[in-house]
Parts: sequence; C-alpha cells; structure tokens
Amino acid sequence: KLKGAFSKVLEISEENVIDEPTYNSIQEWDLIGHMGLVTEIETILEIMLDTDDIKDMNSFATAKKILVKYDVTFIT
Repeated sequence: KLKGAFSKVLEISEENVIDEPTYNSIQEWDLIGHMGLVTEIETILEIMLDTDDIKDMNSFATAKKILVKYDVTFIT
C-alpha cells in the first residue's frame, strides 16, 4: 500500500519506489506533493500522522520507520 501511495502521488512507477526518492529530489515531491502523499498515506492506512512525523518523512525508508510507530507492519 505504501509503495502504491508513493507511486500514485509522485507519479513514478512502483519499481522506482525504493529507499529513494527523497523529498525535493524529484519535481513532484515538493511541498504540495508532500502534503498529497501524507493525505494518501493517512487515507489508505486509516491513521493520523503527528506533525513531527509529517515533517520528518523525507524518504520512503523514513516513511516505513515512522509508520512502524503507528502499528503498520510491512510484508517483505
């Protein structure tokens, strides 16, 4: 689900969603893209992210680490 959110909002293929991209490393991940990503993640995972977590989410890898605090589990 998380890869799908990144792919959808940032308009990149899921194959390109690894530990990168990082915030501002691609044109689509600007402030507006970031808020869209946060909204998508909150919607699909049915959670409400803390403001500090929203600020700290600057990569796919970081997003995974943050979401663990919200009891989100990842299948590898």
